Amino acid sequence: QVQLVESGGGLVQAGGSLRLSCAASGRTFSSYAMGWFRQAPGKEREFVAAISRSGGITYYADSVKGRFTISRDNAKNTVYLQMNSLKPEDTAVYYCAVRLGSALDIKGGRYDYWGQGTQVTVSS
Repeated sequence: QVQLVESGGGLVQAGGSLRLSCAASGRTFSSYAMGWFRQAPGKEREFVAAISRSGGITYYADSVKGRFTISRDNAKNTVYLQMNSLKPEDTAVYYCAVRLGSALDIKGGRYDYWGQGTQVTVSS
């Protein structure tokens, strides 16, 4: 069992920045690939970013590439999502997720554990 707790969401103006954190329980955090997803009202959940176990490989959705950065600190059992140049269309609940395996994946159905989500609201 892995428990995930996201934090760092909030209200920010367009062009601003936020950093989301996701703290994971368990002793084998470094064994998991991690991902961030988001879901806006009335829309399906979508992939945002993913990171390999060591942090050496990352992958981004086209909509956030160049603006968002995913990283992880295995010593702190935490994964981060630095979000810069935020746009109103980035408004959503953001979720972190664990994939019990090393491979990155953009499909949420292949992740095994999810956090409760944190709200990000970008005003225009």
